[in-house]
Amino acid sequence: MAKNVFRCVECNEESAELHRDYTNGILKITICESCQKPVDKYIEYDPVIILIDAILCKTQAFRHILFNTSLNIHWKLCVFCLLCEAYLRWSLRHSSEQSSDPADFIRYTKEWEFYSMFGLAALELSAFCSGVLWFLWLIVGHVRGVTVELSLLLRALLLSCYGKVLLIPAVIWEHDYSPLCLGLIKLFVLTSNSQAIRVILNSSRRLSLTAVCVGVLAETCVAQACTRLPWSIQDMLTFD
Repeated sequence: MAKNVFRCVECNEESAELHRDYTNGILKITICESCQKPVDKYIEYDPVIILIDAILCKTQAFRHILFNTSLNIHWKLCVFCLLCEAYLRWSLRHSSEQSSDPADFIRYTKEWEFYSMFGLAALELSAFCSGVLWFLWLIVGHVRGVTVELSLLLRALLLSCYGKVLLIPAVIWEHDYSPLCLGLIKLFVLTSNSQAIRVILNSSRRLSLTAVCVGVLAETCVAQACTRLPWSIQDMLTFD
């Protein structure tokens, strides 16, 4: 049975263990042989501290989450964020149509247009991830001859989209969606995506930023193509 391979959060060197369990419940953190620092200091930290460091895009926190934990909520997080984004787009489309009738809200929630918004958001996210993965496979894997774990990169991209959770306050408070606020959330998500790529590949900032830009370009092309179709997906799925 293969042993788990962890990474030092400081220097990215591989380690066979994070800590050693002695008798009587005594744990001793493993020291990295390369940098002589604890392999993973975050195993003693409170999850809130880890979350704060991840929000600050600290490399050590990203290495802890992506390499030294078995966090497998990326698909659930992805669906949750897509639902929030779809509802935000749907509500923005109907922001000018206000009614005091309680039945009006029930009618809107049954509209197929919400599902079309969800589908468009999922399609754009798929285009973004595909663009990033294709670029990294081409440059890092094909040109440089380095093995690229696409599944690990995809997991990192989806987990680093956690910034979209900031859309929740916009959904709760409903109105006054500031374009500046939504733009800052988008910028934060892209910054997290870039940091996740750097951590997985241990690459330069320039490469990760270029990969993100390629992903954004692919996402934009798909979004523009959907709006220029002779038949509109949104109109097709909307029943008046």
